[in-house]
Amino acid sequence: MAHAQPIPQIPWGWRSMWVISMFDLPTDTKAARKAYARFRKDLVEDGFTMMQFSVYSRHCASYENSEVHIARMSTRLPPAGEVRFLVITDKQFARIRIFRGKKRQPAASNPAQLEFF
Repeated sequence: MAHAQPIPQIPWGWRSMWVISMFDLPTDTKAARKAYARFRKDLVEDGFTMMQFSVYSRHCASYENSEVHIARMSTRLPPAGEVRFLVITDKQFARIRIFRGKKRQPAASNPAQLEFF
């Protein structure tokens, strides 16, 4: 009788994902500004936080969970402009280097993540 091989455990830093939303949206008309504000509000309501202007990020427990959030946000896109979603592992996110001015600043600690399934 053959023994079943155990499924290797993937380290948490490779399972846990970050979704980064980057967008360029027009703000030249009242309607465009309203669409921009609505999209930003939708991102925040879905758990995204601002990293810098027009760049928001959200922690997800898995790749599948990140796809759920991207699918949700893709239904809320404004009529004009460009929105991109980038998915990276927690390990990759931890390697972000932050520069303010000409000197590298110490990275702010990542927010504590609490997920309920």
